[in-house]
Amino acid sequence: MSYPTDLRYTNDHEWLRTGATCVVGITQFAVDQLGDITLVDLAREGDLVTKGQRFGTIESVKSVSDLYAPVSGKVIKVNSALKDAPELVNSDCYGAAWMLEIEPSDTGELEELLSPEAYTALTAEH
Repeated sequence: MSYPTDLRYTNDHEWLRTGATCVVGITQFAVDQLGDITLVDLAREGDLVTKGQRFGTIESVKSVSDLYAPVSGKVIKVNSALKDAPELVNSDCYGAAWMLEIEPSDTGELEELLSPEAYTALTAEH
């Protein structure tokens, strides 16, 4: 499987699109492992998230899994469409199903994320 080359990744299968702010979602690998998504519960706008700490949960027909912040910062936007249409994660995990937009508090944390190549190698082990 190949992954978008304009993103950075975590060991927990979240992706991050960097810019003035950071947009977060979950990878196709995670979606494939979870199966049909039935519920997405996310942090709220204004919340502070910490790298590696839980920012929400995602529920599928198979299980409930925690979602972990790839960077620390303030949540400035939440994808409210996922509340009514969690199945968007199955159909467009890199686009319409983004989860949070974060204003990072420590841009140095971005350097700790995995490149697309490193993430591909990680998922190839499974």
